[in-house]
Amino acid sequence: MLTGFKEFILRGNVIELAVAVVIGSAFQKVVDTVVTNLVTPVINAAGNPQTEGLGFSLRPDMAQATYMDVSAIINALIVFLLTAAVVYFVFVLPMNKLAERRNRGEEPEAEPISEDVALLREIRDLLESQRGTGTSTDRR
Repeated sequence: MLTGFKEFILRGNVIELAVAVVIGSAFQKVVDTVVTNLVTPVINAAGNPQTEGLGFSLRPDMAQATYMDVSAIINALIVFLLTAAVVYFVFVLPMNKLAERRNRGEEPEAEPISEDVALLREIRDLLESQRGTGTSTDRR
């Protein structure tokens, strides 16, 4: 059980994934800051001047408690799309290209065969060679 875990960790994919997660989360903070400080004011400018931005209240008498901030939802979508695009174009696409270059020209590894199958193949080859030389006793 531990050897399987060790092989899994040492493959390299786990480390690459961890690096991508850390860099992706750090980049998400950068994108969130840019969107909050640049995009949010533009979106809020489209809203009603008496409100806190682009949104509406469900009950006017409880405006603060029932305010639905549409600009926050738009900001979250923009942050998600920008982060996903950067992670894809900076990490996933180059890694796929690198893996493609490594695999180019290489044939897939043959699956190991069991001893029984290897023995049966040897017997088959011996029988075929005996038939070819005319030493087999072929009764029809």
